[in-house]
Amino acid sequence: MDHAGQIADAGVQAREILERKHAAREVTLSASRRAIRACASAIRAVHRREFRAARELIAEAAAYLSEAENALADHADVRHAGFLNDAKKEFAEANLTLAFVEDNALPSADELGVDVQPYLNGMAEAASELRRQVLDCLRRDEGGEAERLLVVMDDVYGLLVTIDYPDALTGGLRRSTDALRAVLERTRGDVTTAIVAARLQGAIEGRGGTLSGSTGV
Repeated sequence: MDHAGQIADAGVQAREILERKHAAREVTLSASRRAIRACASAIRAVHRREFRAARELIAEAAAYLSEAENALADHADVRHAGFLNDAKKEFAEANLTLAFVEDNALPSADELGVDVQPYLNGMAEAASELRRQVLDCLRRDEGGEAERLLVVMDDVYGLLVTIDYPDALTGGLRRSTDALRAVLERTRGDVTTAIVAARLQGAIEGRGGTLSGSTGV
């Protein structure tokens, strides 16, 4: 049997399939990069307390992710490429950072349209982002808000440390959790130092007032 014609047909079919996959991958890669940039800008807006701008950027990122998902409708193998998961992790991080700082209800993984792995990794990174907010609060003498955010960081760490599954299942969550622990401990030290300093200052001022009153008598 002459297989030359069949081999040529197989090659044509393979090229057509791979060309479609390549086109879908290129669309997804571009959309994922744009989504990541929008999410990074959203997080910066949250830190500046520009919440409306943050929500607009998050909506922009959602549109890019939708574009990526549509491009992969017929290419499930490309769907699980690392760059799309990275974009979804950043999307979860941006949404959760906004919710933490605004003290709003957290959107679930299903509501965000992301899998549990990028959601949990995004949560870890969102909690780490709160360190900047805590330090800003301390500079503004907003000790109560700094303590609230520290509790949020601690609660997130308390959850993530219980997710004890292999990294292959969690997308490297253990590394994200370890990084959060280091940030949490530094932040706890900063908050503790600020609280002790504030109490000491209050005691000194109170004692000064007492001494002034005694002198007046």
